[in-house]
Amino acid sequence: MIHSLPGFVARQAFSLKDMANLEIEGRIVRKMQVQSGSSARGEWAKQEFLVEYQDGNFPTTVMFDVWGADKVQDLQRYQVGDQVKISFRPSSREYNGRYYTDLRAWRISPAGEAPKAAAPAPAAPAAAPAPSANDLPAGFAPAYQQAPAPSIEDMPAIDNDDLPF
Repeated sequence: MIHSLPGFVARQAFSLKDMANLEIEGRIVRKMQVQSGSSARGEWAKQEFLVEYQDGNFPTTVMFDVWGADKVQDLQRYQVGDQVKISFRPSSREYNGRYYTDLRAWRISPAGEAPKAAAPAPAAPAAAPAPSANDLPAGFAPAYQQAPAPSIEDMPAIDNDDLPF
């Protein structure tokens, strides 16, 4: 689904709240090796992967990463060539006067799958919506009548007229 930013879901003006709601659908084209190590905070694991999505008429690739053993394991469910929907958060950091940006995936699901938090709507027969003027073919008038335009007698009277003319 392509909206304001090519391949990104951004329906309105961008805000900090939207940072957690960025999504993209595309095809996994490459998965890099898992990197792991230990730091003052404990053990860590990271894996980067490349996704191709359609940007207008041309395919575009973008690199994402997942952090943590649980997220790395989630990524292992998908293979190169799988169509996925990625929810992500961009972040930048400075190192030696240069800035580096990461696109950290926090959820990966098969493309076209509805979010698990939303329960499916129960199937109920829906009444046909009433036709609107936009549904009518060109040249056909709507079935309703328009109210007449207000006349001068419908306007409120002005008691204190201080206009110079």
